[in-house]
Amino acid sequence: MLSFKKNEWFGNLRGDVLSGIVVALALIPEAIAFSIIAGVDPQVGLYASFAMAVTIAFVGGRPGMISAATGAMALLMVNLVKQFGLEYLFAASILTGVIQILAGFIRLEKLMSFVSQSVVTGFVNALAILIFMAQLPELTNVTSNVYVLTAIGLGIIYLFPLLPKIGKVIPSPLVCIITLTAATQFLGIDIRTVGDMGILPSTLPVFHIPSVPMNLDTLLIILPYSGALAVVGLLESLMTSTIVDEMTDTTSNSNRECKGQGVANIVVGFFGGMAGCAMIGQSVINVKSGGRGRLSTLVAGIFLLVMVVFLSQWLKIIPMAALVAIMIMVSIGTFNWDSITNLKKYPVSTNAVMLTTVLVVVFTHNLAFGVLAGVLLASLFFANKIGKFMYVEDELGEGELHRAYKVHGQVFFNSSDEFLKYFNFKEKLSKVTIDLSGAHFWDISAVAAFDKAVIKFKQQGIDVLVIGLNEASQTIIDRFGVQNDPKETDKILVAH
Repeated sequence: MLSFKKNEWFGNLRGDVLSGIVVALALIPEAIAFSIIAGVDPQVGLYASFAMAVTIAFVGGRPGMISAATGAMALLMVNLVKQFGLEYLFAASILTGVIQILAGFIRLEKLMSFVSQSVVTGFVNALAILIFMAQLPELTNVTSNVYVLTAIGLGIIYLFPLLPKIGKVIPSPLVCIITLTAATQFLGIDIRTVGDMGILPSTLPVFHIPSVPMNLDTLLIILPYSGALAVVGLLESLMTSTIVDEMTDTTSNSNRECKGQGVANIVVGFFGGMAGCAMIGQSVINVKSGGRGRLSTLVAGIFLLVMVVFLSQWLKIIPMAALVAIMIMVSIGTFNWDSITNLKKYPVSTNAVMLTTVLVVVFTHNLAFGVLAGVLLASLFFANKIGKFMYVEDELGEGELHRAYKVHGQVFFNSSDEFLKYFNFKEKLSKVTIDLSGAHFWDISAVAAFDKAVIKFKQQGIDVLVIGLNEASQTIIDRFGVQNDPKETDKILVAH
């Protein structure tokens, strides 16, 4: 255990430190931008990113994943800040953390098993598009210098790793930032910088209890916001965790991540920040820059605060073009380009789920809506597909007075009506055998269809023998079936 923990923290020392520095630089404009979206001062997003990253480094379930203030969460805070003020936002952030910890204890992370690969692909592609779209304000109505520097930055990012030895030692995004900053300063190029994004904080964050009334009214105000923040935060964090797992070919602890996100948001709320979650863009930067362990996340948080508070005079001169180039690299690297070529190879249903997820996320800017739409659509396609595999064979015997039905497949809400259509209730018989050894009953709709079949045969004076029920199907039929209840049987007979 000790060696495992040591490896999580110090197994990739150089890579984690350098990647953490790169991530910290990329976090600054994002945190400021998300603060503006939420309608709060830049220091709220910056403090949140610092506290979130440092805390999650210790309590998170996915080493190397970056958590901070995010756009998806910021969008949910706008009305709360407008109507009730900043202190209520701090209180909502704390309650968000409490809800996420409770979600961890009741193992809500298991719901991720319902998210299909096509939904994950749509989620990734949508995020890549949103990341690119977020850079467009920095690329519109600007001078040619911006385009030239952005292009040079992209060239450095993609070509520097090709250099022998040194190309694999220093992260190319860091080289991009240093080179473009030096060039703009020495050449006196007039270009938008980090300092133009907003006033940076000059003091360390301090512990602060939100100044809100501790009563039921306050709880009722912040609970809807906290509930939405908790859901979106966990969803984005667990999806990002899955993506980083695939990128690094490692596994993570989803339950610990749920609780860790909760603990981090509680800390954030008490240190003057807004609720956050995992960031796929910065997580991809971290991984691509060589970050793998918890140290990279810790360095990102600490270096962010050091730069903002103590090195702001240097930080302010970093050209936004350098950071835009990095985020474009993230967008390109995040997008699943194979999904485009796979449109010709994959089934229409798979493509529909992926494209629906992308469109909903891009047009609503809400990751939860997109994933929910994708999961629902995937579930409908799955139910329709499985329902088609249900069929019934029948054979007439014993002087044409006995018919044996053999049911195959899954009987549930989508196939229950089809199940009933296979039976001929008007046939003159003395006995019917229903063999269910090849079938499985899943829900109340299936049980109701089974009841109707048995009772309709009995209505015609036909003896019914049911054989082959598996244990699970027998249990649900015994619990909810009514074919042996005279009162309920009479109701069904009267209805028909």
